[in-house]
Amino acid sequence: MSSFTETDQLAINTIRVLAADATAHANSGHPGAPMGMAPVAHVLFNRFMNFNPKNPKWLNRDRFVLSNGHACMLQYALLHLYGYALTIDDLKAFRRIDSITPGHPEAHDTPGVEVTTGPLGQGISNAVGLAIAQAHTAAVFNKPGYDLVNNYTYCFLGDGCLMEGVSAEACSLAGHLQLGNLIAIWDDNRITIDGDTNQAFTEDVLKRYESYGWHIVTVLDGDNNLDLIADAIQKAKEVTDKPTLIQLKTTIGFGSKKQGTHDVHGSPLKADDIKQLKEKFGFNPEESFAVPQEVYDLCHKASAKGAAKEEEWNQLFAKYAEEFKAEHDDLIRRQKGELAEGWEKHLPVYTPADPAVASRKLSENVLNKIFEAVPELVGGSADLTGSNLTRWKGAIDFQPPATGLGTYAGRYFRFGVREHGMGAIMNGMAAYGTLIPYGGTFLNFVSYAAGAVRLSALSQVRAIWVATHDSIGLGEDGPTHQPIETLAHFRALPNCMVWRPADGNETSAAYYVALTSKHTPSILALSRQNLPQLEGSTIEKAIKGGYVLHEVEGADVTLISTGSEVCIAIDAVKELKEKHNIKARVVSMPCMEVFDAQPKDYRLSVLPDGIPSLSIEVMSTMGWEKYSHEQFGLNRFGASGAYLDVYKKFEFTPEGIAKRAIATIDFWKDVPNIRSPINRAFEQLI
Repeated sequence: MSSFTETDQLAINTIRVLAADATAHANSGHPGAPMGMAPVAHVLFNRFMNFNPKNPKWLNRDRFVLSNGHACMLQYALLHLYGYALTIDDLKAFRRIDSITPGHPEAHDTPGVEVTTGPLGQGISNAVGLAIAQAHTAAVFNKPGYDLVNNYTYCFLGDGCLMEGVSAEACSLAGHLQLGNLIAIWDDNRITIDGDTNQAFTEDVLKRYESYGWHIVTVLDGDNNLDLIADAIQKAKEVTDKPTLIQLKTTIGFGSKKQGTHDVHGSPLKADDIKQLKEKFGFNPEESFAVPQEVYDLCHKASAKGAAKEEEWNQLFAKYAEEFKAEHDDLIRRQKGELAEGWEKHLPVYTPADPAVASRKLSENVLNKIFEAVPELVGGSADLTGSNLTRWKGAIDFQPPATGLGTYAGRYFRFGVREHGMGAIMNGMAAYGTLIPYGGTFLNFVSYAAGAVRLSALSQVRAIWVATHDSIGLGEDGPTHQPIETLAHFRALPNCMVWRPADGNETSAAYYVALTSKHTPSILALSRQNLPQLEGSTIEKAIKGGYVLHEVEGADVTLISTGSEVCIAIDAVKELKEKHNIKARVVSMPCMEVFDAQPKDYRLSVLPDGIPSLSIEVMSTMGWEKYSHEQFGLNRFGASGAYLDVYKKFEFTPEGIAKRAIATIDFWKDVPNIRSPINRAFEQLI
């Protein structure tokens, strides 16, 4: 005999009707998946998940990720029914301007949404990151008698998520890591926008996931058999050394006249279809957004159990504080997003007397100095550890204990050759709330992960990319590996800091700002070649994003540069003075985004009126017109050869810079009252 009642079925049909009403009201959206997945959503939320809507940030809550984010009305309906801060009016405002029910789930907009999803494959990859973060946090903080952190991560995903390569990268790693706390439920409805999946997606998904090391469960009737669904989830929880994929056979748009077809995937139901749907499920066809009281009662009862679970947890945590005060305080601090007091004192400081060092090595120096002071900092590399220099001395790998390769308490990650997966996993790790993740690869290959980086910025998470081999300075590997457009691309991305430090102090500054910026991801572009420690650079100056490195009275031109070209600009100052009697000042601009946030008076002091300026960077010149009157860059692909020869080929030498500085002065010499780019009219409109 089933443990489910008519009220359970009414709750399921309520979700279906709400999805139909909301998408019709918005005249936009995807009703099909919410209607098909309503049964499993109800079973999961009502019978398995631990959460407290009154405190959506409770640390030990189970995490829910909707990887098929177009089905967000399913999630919004659940959040409303279970008592999160979503009202019926919020559901009516679905997909409207400034609502908290946007067209795809956004974590910073809607209470109860853990991660921002929509681009397919990202959510399941975030879920892997959430599961990793839980495993690590548990390994660090759980003690005998104190099973503080034991939550599960549940993820819904569709055929599109399984087709996207990023999910393959992340799920392959999840299998290797034996993440038994991760349960993914595949909405196997065989429909995508173009129609039946037999047109393009006929692989054996279960065999693929089995080869990854996942536990597999199949439910043949996901439309009606609630007991089979519950049994599948229970069996998944009993497997502790593998993630689980539940294949759930469903009918998209269940109850609609067009159920089982792609017509119901991404278009609201017609009025006559909604009418027959409501009549079929026992709802008044004349009413919209109706929720029976017994459905609220059923859902709120489950929420009350979650609140009681949190209260039990709070009592356990209070006892934990008495016995493990340092760990208790550390966990509280991490959840606030705050860093340990005085951590910044560990940042390395350099003088011009210190030797020239590649900024990738300077990054390694930072990690070696701060890893104990910032215990929440965890990270690794996409199979480039020896090149990225991302592993500090004495680091322990995050690995399943049974492998003998490390432990779940380990802080160093072997992401494998999976840049996109690494980025999406980092987003999930950051969203968990106890870790600050970083990932290493070559700067050029951050482009592989552009989708994940974009969601980092949109999601407002603190994730850090250690992006080495940042220019033509990597030399012999040639144009396939030399980034040209990469920085322009990511500088154009809102809420993303792109750092290109010129020496050790600027590298320390980049880490300082990256780690203290709670809601912004960072990309640290680091050199392969050695860079001198510059006269006039300090951490305090560099954290402003741009500053005057070399000042001279009566300057004829300002040279603005980043990274490995700054020292060449300094040498060009000597070239201009000694051979041409031209006075040049130098501005180092390690991070445009941070510089843009400074007061205008400060920016004008760095880039004043009356002096023509020339930017110098071995990348695309796109974007530099905001800061300089003329631009010297590389708007073509690079070349293979020794890095000094490559720089010489493209005239990124003191002589080449001096030649262009002279041309800049000549072009602007007859222009009266030269205005700083900071004072251009278009900036006043931003």
